[in-house]
Amino acid sequence: MSALRPLAASLLLLLLCSAAAVSGHNITAILEGFPEYSLFSSYLSQTKLADEINSRQTITVLALDNGAMSALAGKKPLSVIKNELAVHVVLDYFDPQKLHQIPKGSTLSTTLYQTTGNAPGNTGFVNITDLQGGKVGFGAAAPGSKLDSSYTKSVKQIPYNISVLQISAPILVPAILAAPAPSASDTNVTALLEKAGCKTFAGLLVSSGVLKTYQSALEKGLTVFAPNDESFKAKGVPDVSKLSNAELVSLLLYHAVADYTPIGSLKTSNGPISTLATNGAGKYDFTVKTAGDSVALDTGVDSSRVASTVLDSTPVAIFTVDNVLLPTELFGKSPSPAPAPEPVGAPSPSPVSPAPGPAVEAPSPLAASPPAPPKETPEGSPAAGPAVESANSRSDSAAGDSKAPTLLAAVVAVSATVVSSLLMS
Repeated sequence: MSALRPLAASLLLLLLCSAAAVSGHNITAILEGFPEYSLFSSYLSQTKLADEINSRQTITVLALDNGAMSALAGKKPLSVIKNELAVHVVLDYFDPQKLHQIPKGSTLSTTLYQTTGNAPGNTGFVNITDLQGGKVGFGAAAPGSKLDSSYTKSVKQIPYNISVLQISAPILVPAILAAPAPSASDTNVTALLEKAGCKTFAGLLVSSGVLKTYQSALEKGLTVFAPNDESFKAKGVPDVSKLSNAELVSLLLYHAVADYTPIGSLKTSNGPISTLATNGAGKYDFTVKTAGDSVALDTGVDSSRVASTVLDSTPVAIFTVDNVLLPTELFGKSPSPAPAPEPVGAPSPSPVSPAPGPAVEAPSPLAASPPAPPKETPEGSPAAGPAVESANSRSDSAAGDSKAPTLLAAVVAVSATVVSSLLMS
């Protein structure tokens, strides 16, 4: 039995780590109990970096107190502040003990800024060095940069999941500070879409006039999901040339959200997302499904993977998607229910003679309006039956997903009990 103890101990540690990973973390909730970091937390929320932090499993946040954060922000635009703060999010787990156990005393660690694809050279890395006298320094990884910041104290650790450490001063990256801040109003949406292989979508935006609606939303926040050219040729996609102008406008508006929603925010989304097409007559929303790093948009009629990031610059984000997004309001209507059949063997109703009485003059043909003609379903739209069946399947799947954490927690608890009994024996 003693031979099983090392194996049991390893299994117990694995179970505990798995339970911690399942629990996840919320950076703004962690910082909520520390008013000295309120400005830092506020900027994490404004830039949507909080969502990106929450979507990752192993991460270290280098927090700045209100004084240091105020010095970093100054009068800089939000897009620059976001890039600077992204350098303060390290894609590795460092607690106070690990800071003093860095191999060879110094390391270059990858930060969240490196994942944007906009980090030239090694600007997406941070230099962490164990200095003499128990101090640990932090600085930009660019050659010649100084270790202008140092470790101050530990704020919060969820082992091997998230660590929050306070550092004394901002890590300033010259390349980020020197870059010209883009203006949202100057964003050339069609040029970016054409370069990304979405010429058909860009052309429809211009010809329909929807581009003006996009442009008017740029300053306050806009996220676009642009289908690539091949997606318009896919089987089951309606011929856009046969849609009415109102239908085409609704379809194009459905591919944009009036808010800045980067990939991290999509990953942490847990409810329907309204689009520019949303109005009193229809929800025109979609939900987000994630599997690892893969993000898909579910419209209720179809699903499309978010393929690539064309632009992510606060407050504008542009993504390409693999399929045209088809809203249920246009392409997923259910037919009217058929009348209930007559009971078997029921007697046929006998004609009833009108009761004698004074003759009633028939109403004029203008007294009542004729019934409205039935709406035609746009050619090429999918049948309603499968759409309803798909919606039911998604409901069942969602119910299953909600039970999964409870079931996993029960399994972990039972397994831990078994392993503990082995260790005690």
